[in-house]
Amino acid sequence: MKQTVHRIPITRARINLGQVVRRAAVNREYFILEKDGIPVAGLMSADEFEDYLDSQQPGLKKQIRKSSDEYRRGKARSAKTFLASLQVARAKPKK
Repeated sequence: MKQTVHRIPITRARINLGQVVRRAAVNREYFILEKDGIPVAGLMSADEFEDYLDSQQPGLKKQIRKSSDEYRRGKARSAKTFLASLQVARAKPKK
């Protein structure tokens, strides 16, 4: 699904702030706020912004890269196989 980015003047965003924020939060729409036709800020839902901030952490990037490399080398298991191994592990009596 292609995400639409709306470009709006910052004065219009200020007047309609509640509506703009609702559209960002509920509909997952993006807004570029412009001053005199120049982009100055972006608006997105808080959840997406937090995901973006998380994705910028070097440790997470390294972990994603490592996981992708392992997947390409065939070290991945299907979800069905993984869940079955969890059930087996839970069924084993504890010592």
